[in-house]
Amino acid sequence: MRRTKEQAEQTRTSILASAEVLFLEKGVAHTSLEHIAKHAGVTRGAVYWHFQNKAHLFHDMLSQVRLPPEQLAGRLQEDQANGLQSLHALCVEGIAGIAKDEQKRRIFTILLHRCEFTEELREAEERHDAFVNQFIALCEGIFAQPATMKRLRPGMTPRLAARTLHALIVGMLSDWLRDDKLFDPVQDGPVMFDGLFRGLISDWS
Repeated sequence: MRRTKEQAEQTRTSILASAEVLFLEKGVAHTSLEHIAKHAGVTRGAVYWHFQNKAHLFHDMLSQVRLPPEQLAGRLQEDQANGLQSLHALCVEGIAGIAKDEQKRRIFTILLHRCEFTEELREAEERHDAFVNQFIALCEGIFAQPATMKRLRPGMTPRLAARTLHALIVGMLSDWLRDDKLFDPVQDGPVMFDGLFRGLISDWS
């Protein structure tokens, strides 16, 4: 029984690895489950055994490289007194982590540069949007803490601060994945996020 489970997990891992290769090479829309099965050396039935459809496979691929929502919430809420510092640290670590991890780099390249959310990927798009909205809501909650709201620059609201931060993260990541010579996420990331936080928080240091 253990061997059967191990073999099943190996097959699932192989299918996900093949999907990464083909999505990156051909784009998500131009890669079928049949292509993935052939590349992985398994039958289409084996692919459907592990994944209901391409949207399910795509979602599981993304889930390999991002924090589960529960862990993300816990990380941002573990220290209410230092919520801003926790958020800043998470942003810096997130960008640096993608730069250092080849699998993360591949998968985020697929998400940002090789993926068109067609009808076939509707379910995956909805799940991704839900994850993004949850992250933005968590950030807004931190900016909305009474002590933090007093520190926001004039005209800046928790809602706008959260959306500004998310836009910078996506923009930085998209640009760097397009051309990794633009900046060094490990060395320059902290400085870039400091600049943003100074633009949001009047006394950020």
